[in-house]
Amino acid sequence: MPARPELAHPGDEAIAAAMSRTLTALSAVVQALGDGEHTLNLVAERTDDAFVTGRTDLSVGMDPVRLAVLDEDEFCALRMLLVFALEGSTIRSAVLIATTAAEPHPRACGWSVRDGWLHPMDSHDLQAAVIPCPDVLAVEREVYDAPVLLLLDADEEGPRA
Repeated sequence: MPARPELAHPGDEAIAAAMSRTLTALSAVVQALGDGEHTLNLVAERTDDAFVTGRTDLSVGMDPVRLAVLDEDEFCALRMLLVFALEGSTIRSAVLIATTAAEPHPRACGWSVRDGWLHPMDSHDLQAAVIPCPDVLAVEREVYDAPVLLLLDADEEGPRA
């Protein structure tokens, strides 16, 4: 018997649906963050107890609308990890943290993955997630409440949170 449980392979339809939600989620995150230089960090715990991470840096402008990805491979890896997090059969839990370069301190907000979508994190949990470890040189981030991201339900006329 293996030390870790095996990962279940999700079906193609489940992956396609999660990919669609991922593109919607990333679009909503970028719009919610607005103008500026942003870093997205995704941490997920797989069902086999392994932790996986993804990170990407973005530059966003709203007038005119532009999105620049600093490293295409990093962005693709984060996007694929988010697909599996939103699909849910191989990921037990996941958190997406967005840090925005700002003066005098960067600011951060975050979402947890539940029920196939991104939900704003409790500010206390987020503060604990972004506080630097003792004796580690790191920039402290100002925490703020993440906006609710609406997902248009394909079966209904209106959005759902």
